[in-house]
Amino acid sequence: MDLRARIAGLMPQAREELADLVAIRSVADPRQFPPEECQRAAQWVLDRFAALGFTDARLAKTADGSNAVLGSRPCAQADAPTVLLYAHYDVQPPLDDAAWETPPFELTEKDGRWYGRGTADCKGNILMHLTALRALGEDVPVHLKLVVEGSEEQGTGGLEAFVVDNADLLRADTILVCDTGNAAVGQPAATVSLRGMVNVVVTIEALASELHSGMFGGAAPDALAALVAVLASLRDTAGNTTIEGLDNTRHWDGQPYPPEQFRGDAGLLDGVQLLGDGTVSDMLWARPSITVLGIDCPPVIGSSASIVPKAAARLNLRIPPGLAPAAAEDALVAHLKDHAPWGVHVTVDVEATGSPFQATIDGPAYQAMGAAMREAYGKSMATLGQGGSIPLCNVFADTYPDAEIILMGVEEPLALIHAPNESVDPREISAMALTEALFLQRYAAVAT
Repeated sequence: MDLRARIAGLMPQAREELADLVAIRSVADPRQFPPEECQRAAQWVLDRFAALGFTDARLAKTADGSNAVLGSRPCAQADAPTVLLYAHYDVQPPLDDAAWETPPFELTEKDGRWYGRGTADCKGNILMHLTALRALGEDVPVHLKLVVEGSEEQGTGGLEAFVVDNADLLRADTILVCDTGNAAVGQPAATVSLRGMVNVVVTIEALASELHSGMFGGAAPDALAALVAVLASLRDTAGNTTIEGLDNTRHWDGQPYPPEQFRGDAGLLDGVQLLGDGTVSDMLWARPSITVLGIDCPPVIGSSASIVPKAAARLNLRIPPGLAPAAAEDALVAHLKDHAPWGVHVTVDVEATGSPFQATIDGPAYQAMGAAMREAYGKSMATLGQGGSIPLCNVFADTYPDAEIILMGVEEPLALIHAPNESVDPREISAMALTEALFLQRYAAVAT
């Protein structure tokens, strides 16, 4: 039986196991969900890989208190290359339960897709690994290492510190970072570029306390209005991010993102315009972009006729490869302070920063991956950028400078990762499992 047929036969098991894993509410934030849920997920992952020959599979505590699942599986050929398989078992919180059309922690099939938190990001990728290895059976011609982390979504850096402190433990010739996905269902791709990020909270203070808007409004400065003015200064009328010192004119040279496809993927309402004066690919992958994540101010219901003395906003700045986070942070902080009106007091607290990433794509692993995707999908592999940040990729690149790093997975745009109604197309799990199995075979042939 060939690999494609084996994987087809394994898909019912993949669905059942993904349902089991999705039911574990492994949000790595004890303020929202019990930490025992993450412990259950870690043990679930450990048990499945141990049954597939990772006889030394174990849990390792990382600096942020989360557990990473580690393991290795050597092959008979001593000089075979080593491949590190990566994924994460923690998930984003469900956010607004009312916005879900299906229960967030119950895998539900609808219109051919499997819905539930983590079905794509990243528990679907764990099932991709398991299905690929089951299809190969004993015939895995490379040395394998495994790391499945438990706090990626929280951005607390537990695994990043662990890699640096345990470099030899995870050293590999190629690292499959399975936490991205294809251009669309059935359109194979590797992600070769990631944006970095700077998260800040900007706080504006204007008054010692609330004031009656009738008695003082018109002369007394409004902190919320000042905050709105500052936020408005971050973009021009076309929607381009306009932070002094950050180049917003660069162009993306890789695979284009068709505007109509993006409109559908993003769910733009009728008549709403795309932002910026570049292509969609330029705006997503080659230029900085700023997003207002949240605002602290009086809610509409319950607000009074008072001037707001203090307001704050949480901002997320994404930066393309070639721009250092420290420089971006300095530019953003300076911009926020320089554009505050009326002499209001401005405080900027930096929450987190992360470096952008650019993969090197001319090695034997990329050659083998391109051939594997072509056979699995019948189409050539595209190279994409991604607007999201995976700081671990930079740690891998710095710690293992000779390793090839390939970002791939089941998380195509319709998956709606991080949003309500996350889902995965089971055809992507099947095709990407086949891709991974074929890659391991081909990589062994070209790398030895």
